[in-house]
Amino acid sequence: MIIGLTGSIASGKSTISAMLKDKGYPIIDADLVARLVVEPGTSNLQEIEREFGSSVINKDGTLNREALGKLIFNDPAKRKQLNDLMHPAIRSEMFRQRDEHLKSGQKTLIMDIPLLFESRLQHFVDKILVVSVTEEMQLQRLMNRNSLTKDEATARIQSQLPISEKEKGADAVIYNNGTIEQSKEQLERILTEWDI
Repeated sequence: MIIGLTGSIASGKSTISAMLKDKGYPIIDADLVARLVVEPGTSNLQEIEREFGSSVINKDGTLNREALGKLIFNDPAKRKQLNDLMHPAIRSEMFRQRDEHLKSGQKTLIMDIPLLFESRLQHFVDKILVVSVTEEMQLQRLMNRNSLTKDEATARIQSQLPISEKEKGADAVIYNNGTIEQSKEQLERILTEWDI
């Protein structure tokens, strides 16, 4: 079974992903793959520099994510341009990793994809697990975690599909507003229901 794990920014999805990893499930993490496909020397990084300028490249040749983030989060056209560049490379690498795990005999694996719905990847997974949080908590967590103003945090949240929409497309939802223990109990219940 291939489980698509998703949520929204600052929903606590990484916490749930870590719990699944601790249980021994292989995790294919779209964020890690996104870093892999823009390592220095990759054609993707060169293309990003060509499209967005040298200000998005650090002195050591790595991607300056903060500078790129500032460019795209308030500009839907630039964000689409970046997504059109990145998504095919990320998708290709994720599928390569998935196929490798399946060939090695894995029966269940987790595809941790923050933009599962936005990228329309639902048909690549068997079940969708959404990690949800209230809008107020999401905003507060994001402001605290990334040292953002309320406006900056709101812009990042609004760049994604509303969490309520993601819940509608889920096979199961973990409501991550309480303690880690409460989230863990919800996860255990879901895994039992799914018989994995």
